[in-house]
Amino acid sequence: MAGGSTPYSGILKLWKPYWKQLNLISIAVIALLCSASYLLGMWQHGGGGATSLASSSTIVATVSCNHSNNSPSSTAVTTLDFDTHHAADVSAVDALPARRGFPACDAKYSEYTPCEDVKRSLKFPRDRLIFRERHCPGKGEELRCLIPAPAGYRNPFPWPASREVAWFANVPHKELTVEKAVQNWIRVDGDKFRFPGGGTMFPNGADAYIDDIGRLINLHDGSIRTAIDTGCGVASWGSYLLSRDILTMSIAPRDSHEAQVQFALERGVPAMIGILASKRLPYPSRAFDMAHCSRCLIPWHQNDGLYLIEIDRILRPGGYWILSGPPINWKRHWKGWQRTREDLSAEQSAIEAVAKSLCWKKLKEVGDIAIWQKPTNHIHCKASRKIIRSPQFCAARNPDAAWYTEMEACITPLPEADSIRDVAGGELKKWPGRLMAVPQRIASGSLDGVTSEMFLQDSELWKKRVEHYKKLVNLGQKGRYRNLLDMNARFGGFAAALADESVWVMNVVPTAANANTLGVIYERGLIGTYQDWCEAMSTYPRTYDLIHADSVFTLYKDRCEMEDILLEMDRILRPESTVIFRDDVDVLVKIKSITDGMRWKSQIADHEDGPLRREKILLAVKDYWTASDQKQEQQNGAA
Repeated sequence: MAGGSTPYSGILKLWKPYWKQLNLISIAVIALLCSASYLLGMWQHGGGGATSLASSSTIVATVSCNHSNNSPSSTAVTTLDFDTHHAADVSAVDALPARRGFPACDAKYSEYTPCEDVKRSLKFPRDRLIFRERHCPGKGEELRCLIPAPAGYRNPFPWPASREVAWFANVPHKELTVEKAVQNWIRVDGDKFRFPGGGTMFPNGADAYIDDIGRLINLHDGSIRTAIDTGCGVASWGSYLLSRDILTMSIAPRDSHEAQVQFALERGVPAMIGILASKRLPYPSRAFDMAHCSRCLIPWHQNDGLYLIEIDRILRPGGYWILSGPPINWKRHWKGWQRTREDLSAEQSAIEAVAKSLCWKKLKEVGDIAIWQKPTNHIHCKASRKIIRSPQFCAARNPDAAWYTEMEACITPLPEADSIRDVAGGELKKWPGRLMAVPQRIASGSLDGVTSEMFLQDSELWKKRVEHYKKLVNLGQKGRYRNLLDMNARFGGFAAALADESVWVMNVVPTAANANTLGVIYERGLIGTYQDWCEAMSTYPRTYDLIHADSVFTLYKDRCEMEDILLEMDRILRPESTVIFRDDVDVLVKIKSITDGMRWKSQIADHEDGPLRREKILLAVKDYWTASDQKQEQQNGAA
């Protein structure tokens, strides 16, 4: 273009007369009007015209473990101003329910376990102790109130001190101290319980007993990482295995001995209410490297060996079963057990026969301890079915199905092996290598739609997220947390990222989950259980110091009421303990509207990647209050 003209030079010429007419006063007036308009818009959208949903929300930044029983500890408090600025579709968000408070339950419910309620259990058959299995309240039968802590409740001792001592007020039962006094399980010392580490079959203490086992099988090379203790007592066996890097799931039924699982949890040891009766245990196949029964009173030889068949299902290839107590070493103990020699001899012969029919090999019987080993594959065992007619192998049944699944008197087949030397399903790395190694269930392609790359990316993601959590809730503070629950664990990445901390995590794979990944979690050397969050968990009130709920409420949308899940979380959460919710922002706003009426303090925080993500984090802390506080409030109200 001649003369260096631009395509827009004509347009600029058209505006020149207009700019000549403007003066400084006009420019000043325009600037003033623009500024006023901007400030008005900021006031309207920033919460000046309406109260922000989270303007009064708070979260406890630090919690003292030693406080008065009448008031919560003094805390540092932060505030967060949060409004639903990021709602993608405002019309799709249901109207928030009006905030209402939930009443406290009567003090008699302080140890209430909804699905193991003693009164309800009496309606069910006594045969095979079916009445002690899970029997949850029906629709409309659930308590719609907050379970109180007992009067005088105090924060448990930090680990490892909690292994040896607990507050009497937290579990106010003396029955075990009387019934098991000779066996040195537990004793009362002023306002505390002390756990000397004794047991029925280990009078010299759990440590010495474990050393005896360690002389028979290798407990130190990392090949044994996960264990299950059936009929666990106060879980001394599991508590002392922790120092050997062996993680034990301790189970016992409610009321076989008063509050034994409750004591285990108070000590900071993984435990659940559970029983071998008619249903499979809520764990996948090939979960445990070792199973243990020390005078657990389970009739292994009865019901066609059904209970030993279930142990076989959950044992890994090459895993061990350890039995001490009746009938082992009956020639020495028969008088003390108040049973005849003939009876005990017949029981041991029957147990030996069941174990042989499962193709187990008896490794050792030394003193009071006998150990069997499961085969590493089923090549020989399948061939033996031509001679051994019972039990046969289960036909076309999901070996990992274990939520209200009936036991069957058939052997759960191991994955196919090419050679007698192969480990069915693949050999696991020794601990701690197995924690971050790609689990065999994923590497083999047996978990549909999941690749090794996805698993490795997930592990890195949770390392990043846990580092973020540590900044938000003091998750890395020594002694602050011990018992943790991950309500939607997926591959167990949250727990794996905390493996170096003095905590343990109960990894839950919800029954509503798209993929059954609990077997993957166990192959990493972690523990967990199946759970339907529309029902109560098989544990006592005040089990957990921290609950992690990642997308749980999105997963259970339209399956059950949000309030019911939150009330169950409140039941199993300790006073002054923490919940981390991770979900869509609209879901979190609804959750917060409910928890504000549950004696929780809460605060919404941004995603670790910044404020532009729809997924947010809701942090909550449960207030400290007890049954005595509630009674005082009622008296003051009446006055």
